Amino acid sequence: MSKKPIIVFEGIEGSGKTSHINNVSNYLKKKKIKFLKLREPGGSVNAEKIRKLILNNKSNFNKNTDLLLYLASRSENIEIIKKNMGIKVILIDRFVDSTIAYQHYGMGVSMKIINIINHLLLGKIKVNFTFLNLVDKKNMLQRLSKRKKLNRYDKFKNLFYSRVQKGFIKISNKNPKKYLRINSNLDLTINKKLIISKIKQLI
Repeated sequence: MSKKPIIVFEGIEGSGKTSHINNVSNYLKKKKIKFLKLREPGGSVNAEKIRKLILNNKSNFNKNTDLLLYLASRSENIEIIKKNMGIKVILIDRFVDSTIAYQHYGMGVSMKIINIINHLLLGKIKVNFTFLNLVDKKNMLQRLSKRKKLNRYDKFKNLFYSRVQKGFIKISNKNPKKYLRINSNLDLTINKKLIISKIKQLI
């Protein structure tokens, strides 16, 4: 019988995380392994409504409002996660680490505030493993330029994304056994094989 871990895909814009989570989803479908796939912000019906508000190019929230909206989106998904824990493999496109990397390391929001609200929301929910996708400035910009539509979070200055990515690395350094860093500057096929190999171990 397979294990049912909570697996998160993290990384800045253009790092390939969404492509990889979709590839893992296809793999699990072929293997007929039950899974739940969510994204942040978004996932559930109400969370998707909040996502539209956060990423809308006309939105201009201050950093604390941004944080609270992201956490409100997460709050809408918590019951879904709880209902599926131990029953299905749970795949999440961005989760707690993104909040810390973007809102704390990127925007300077208090870590204490983030931790207090996260603790309140998550309860006993714990991430089992994280794929951290890392990308250099050149490839990030190339990939963003190919997107048909850019949202508000695709348009920050390069220095912001640099701070966020360094934040992700700092987070992963605290518990390296629960992270696999993916060099997203390499060929996509190489990384797909690497990730699926790790998924086989995890489940």
